[in-house]
Amino acid sequence: MSDPVSRQRDPLRGEKPSLFDRLRSIFVREENSVRGDIEGALEDDSLASDISPQERAMLRNVLNLHELRVSDVMVTRGDIVAVSLDDSLASVAEMFRTAGHSRLPVYADSLDDPRGMIHIRDFFNYLSARNGVTEQGGLDASRTAESVGETNILRPVLFVPPSMPALELLVKMQAARTHMALVIDEYGGTDGLASIEDIVELIVGEIEDEHDAVEGPLFSRTEEGAWVVDARAELEELEQASGVSLSNNPEAEAVETIGGLVTMIAGRVPAKGERVLFDATVEFEVLDADPRRVKRVLMRHVAGGGGGGGAISGDAAGR
Repeated sequence: MSDPVSRQRDPLRGEKPSLFDRLRSIFVREENSVRGDIEGALEDDSLASDISPQERAMLRNVLNLHELRVSDVMVTRGDIVAVSLDDSLASVAEMFRTAGHSRLPVYADSLDDPRGMIHIRDFFNYLSARNGVTEQGGLDASRTAESVGETNILRPVLFVPPSMPALELLVKMQAARTHMALVIDEYGGTDGLASIEDIVELIVGEIEDEHDAVEGPLFSRTEEGAWVVDARAELEELEQASGVSLSNNPEAEAVETIGGLVTMIAGRVPAKGERVLFDATVEFEVLDADPRRVKRVLMRHVAGGGGGGGAISGDAAGR
């Protein structure tokens, strides 16, 4: 009897190894790369019924994670929202309100002199214990003039180089039980900030919460008849506006937005400049993207197309 682990398609029996056999072979055959076997399984169209398009995209994102560095996922220095040790608790409360973050880094003289971070839960627990919150839920001005430096609510943050692998930072954050890391350059200055959410989004896509506002129109038509579309635009809304059928495609069953559809078709997060063929007549060109998500695309009709959904072209194709 042949070994089901090593058995390939038998022309006489007309069968091929099952998904279970393939997974077993990943761990049994030391001479073959685990990564190569998983990538091969993802490219095998015969496993479409075993692995959903969404699962394929997530698995590819996991495989691609080892190539990404902290610099690929961090918020740059200019976009960091932080508070000073000299800021009053009243100003910190306002910063939490306007920034919409649950954690804020704290610095002394400048961002190049970080001292830790404030978690919103610690902040309001401190205010409550100090009777800084009134019965009506407002802030007691007499209790919120205290500066951040006079409190004991600072938590430590991780300091990491921009060259650190993103996956290594995720493991480090889990071990340290912290969700924030400051990215320090070779001179000891603050280069950026990375959160655990930034890294998780590399795998599962953008995670929006109740406070993530969507502002302005999400798509507009160009003079040439194409559509510039924010990746957050819902398929049904774009369908109604453009007349292009999108949600009937099998690739669209597990997603709701244009960004999700483009990522699903490509099987990964395509880079800026890549073109993804949706069907024989519709093409998406990525106008803006980062390693975590597609941000903006151009949808246009193409003559003849050739090939089915999932074809990719562009300078960055096949990364």
